[in-house]
Amino acid sequence: MSFTIRELTQAFQQLGIRDMPVIAHASYKSFGGVDGGPQTVVDAMLASFASVIMPTHTYKTMVTPQVGPRHNGIDYERWYPHSLNAEFYDPDMPSDPLMGIIPETLRRQTGAKRSSHPILSFSGVCADDILATQTLDNPLAPIRKLVELDGWVVLMGVNHTVNTSIHCAEKMTGRKQFLRWALTKDGIIACPGFPGCSAGFDDLAPDVEIFTRKVRAGNATIRAVPLRGLFAVVFERLKRDPKDLVCGDIGCERCNEIRYL
Repeated sequence: MSFTIRELTQAFQQLGIRDMPVIAHASYKSFGGVDGGPQTVVDAMLASFASVIMPTHTYKTMVTPQVGPRHNGIDYERWYPHSLNAEFYDPDMPSDPLMGIIPETLRRQTGAKRSSHPILSFSGVCADDILATQTLDNPLAPIRKLVELDGWVVLMGVNHTVNTSIHCAEKMTGRKQFLRWALTKDGIIACPGFPGCSAGFDDLAPDVEIFTRKVRAGNATIRAVPLRGLFAVVFERLKRDPKDLVCGDIGCERCNEIRYL
């Protein structure tokens, strides 16, 4: 049975954050069927929240040099050949398939704006001031702005391993960031502030459970977490253990730069 826009809007509104700005992450398949497809999910979000942004990153613009800075969380020899398949960044290029169909639908929404980062862009509606904070040197600035606005992160059928906001909290604690490069029409440009691995982030779930709001929509669990609360948890955990939240893969290049400090 398909979920309707009325039912989905009611589910969002049960979260009690109707007048708040949000950053959202979603798995369309998790709903198990929605009348009208991904557009219905976007329409329901826009009817339920003050403003919405989602990551619309474009990893296919990334290039890797044959040599580069040490301790940069990347095996240059391994990744350099992939540069042959890189595409020139274009503001209208689709977001990476890893982002999912819902962020791409939001990007194409009438009235949507997209930030200009050649790798780590965000798209949003009623979020122009939030998106405008992003710079090449500070790609996660829109999330910092959301924190200042008492914003929330909404996870639809996904867990914290896709929660980009945790990267921003990590950065604010001084956790190591990385340098990557993008292919643009102006040449190859350096993009500092590239975040680490997120595969270990769901370990935070029990710590934020106390202030997480949950509803069901079709087969999906929708969770809303206040960013200020989330950041406080990340700050405390990394204060106790600066190597916390790394993933369990001993071959992870970015986590190993933290694990073996």
